Amino acid sequence: MILQTGMRTDIPAFYSRWFLNRIKEGYVLVRNPYNPSAVTKYRINPEVVDLIAFCTKNPAPMLPHMDTLKPYGQYWFVTITPYGKEIEPNVPDKAKVIEDFKTLSKTVGIDSVGWRYDPIFISEKYSLDFHLETFEKMAGELCGYTHTCVISFIDLYKKVINNFPQAIEVNKTERIKIGKTFADIGKKYNITIKACAEGDELKPYGVDCDGCLTQGTYETALHTKLNMPKRKGQRSACACFFGNDIGAYDTCKHLCKYCYANTNPKAVLQNSKRHNPNSPFLIGSHMPGDKIREAKQESWIDNQLILG
Repeated sequence: MILQTGMRTDIPAFYSRWFLNRIKEGYVLVRNPYNPSAVTKYRINPEVVDLIAFCTKNPAPMLPHMDTLKPYGQYWFVTITPYGKEIEPNVPDKAKVIEDFKTLSKTVGIDSVGWRYDPIFISEKYSLDFHLETFEKMAGELCGYTHTCVISFIDLYKKVINNFPQAIEVNKTERIKIGKTFADIGKKYNITIKACAEGDELKPYGVDCDGCLTQGTYETALHTKLNMPKRKGQRSACACFFGNDIGAYDTCKHLCKYCYANTNPKAVLQNSKRHNPNSPFLIGSHMPGDKIREAKQESWIDNQLILG
C-alpha cells in the first residue's frame, strides 16, 4: 500500500519527531476529517507499506533521520515557488530549500524526488515574465536532481478566498504561455513538466497531463511493478492515486495565503497547541466515542516484474 503524509499538512517540516515516533511504534491513528469519531489505524511496517509519499516545503527536519526511512520506498514532492514572506510567511529561504532538495535527491535517488512549482498566480509583483524568468533559474539549479516538475494554477476555493482575497484566476492566455514556455525550459534541463488537475488544456504544448502521483510515479520510484487497486482521484480533473493520508487539516504552520488545507491561522494555532509528538494521533489523543477501525493493508509489489 501507499502511505500518504502530505495532502492535509506538512509532516516533514513541522511534525517529523511525531512521524519518527509513529514509525518506531509501528502504527498511526487517523481521524476522519468529516466524521471525527471515526478513526482508522494504519500499521507502519515495510511488510504492508510499500512506499511513503511526502509533500513538503521544507524537508530539512527529516534529513538527519533518513536511515529510519530506508526500509520503505519513498516519493517526495518538494514545493519550491518564487513567492516572498508576504505570501508564504514561514517557508524557509528558497536557496536553502533548493540545497536541501539536492541533498534529498542524492539520498533517495533522482526517481524518488519531484519538484512542485505551484500554485501559480499572477499579480503586479509576480508577473507573467517574472514567473518565466524565475522558473528557468530554478530549473537550472535543480537540473540533474529531479526529472519532474508539477505545475498548477491557483484555485479560488472558499478557504483561499478568505485568506487571500486579492488572488485572481490565471486567464487562459497566461496559462498557455506558462505551460508552453515551462515545457520548453523543461526539455532544456531534462525535466518533464506535469500539470496537476488542469485537464488536457496544456497537453498540445508539451505538458504531461496524465497526473502527478500516478501508479507510474510510484513504480518508477520503487523500480518495480505494483498491483494497485483502482481508485479515483480527489477531483474530477485529477488522475492521481493518493493512498491513505495520515495528516490533518488546519495544522500546517507555513500559513501560505493560497493554502486550501487551512481554514485560518487561528485554527492552526489552536491545533498546534494540541499536538503531542508521543500521541498516536497527529492532533490530540483518544476521545470518548472513538470507533477505531483497522485498515486493510497489504503489499502491492509484484515481485515477478522488476523494472530496469
